[in-house]
Amino acid sequence: MIRHITRKLFSPKYLVWTNIASGGIILTCGDAVEQYREILKKRKQQQIQRWNMKRTGCMFAIGIALGPFNHYWYVYLDRFLPGIAASTVATKIVLDEIIASPVLTISFLVGLGLCEGKPLSDCGTMVKEKFPTIWMMDLIVWTPAQWINFRCLPFPVRVVYVNTLDMMWSMFLSFYTYNDGPLDHQREDSEV
Repeated sequence: MIRHITRKLFSPKYLVWTNIASGGIILTCGDAVEQYREILKKRKQQQIQRWNMKRTGCMFAIGIALGPFNHYWYVYLDRFLPGIAASTVATKIVLDEIIASPVLTISFLVGLGLCEGKPLSDCGTMVKEKFPTIWMMDLIVWTPAQWINFRCLPFPVRVVYVNTLDMMWSMFLSFYTYNDGPLDHQREDSEV
């Protein structure tokens, strides 16, 4: 039964939906782990912090919204750069870091700001403040991860592999975007 469901989810017919759903679920889970960590930290400091459902909802929405880009990015990379030769993999990684990473990071920051009800100008400020650090961390984390992805894994599992690693990445994004900058001052207002 589980094999049948798994085979169906990773079939060409349903793969885009599997990748979109996994993006939303993983970003949500990363935020949940990070919020839980923050709540425990506040509790140790004798402070109260409640779960921020709006924050979790925004992270889910952004994960779903970015899912199609992730899916089709890998489709086109493999179509235009087939194979697993070292030079091909290196080219894919360079393209991933100079095209996909900036597009996804900027989309994440702007989308999150808009989801939080911020004006576009505040979203632009958040991009200016947060993009350099996020992109630098992206280079450190995702370059070796993408080497494994492009060199060792078959296409149908690539986005799920990335989304699985994205659990830790989304914990970082959740922490960094909500605890260090423009969204932090609104945190108390949006807690549930």
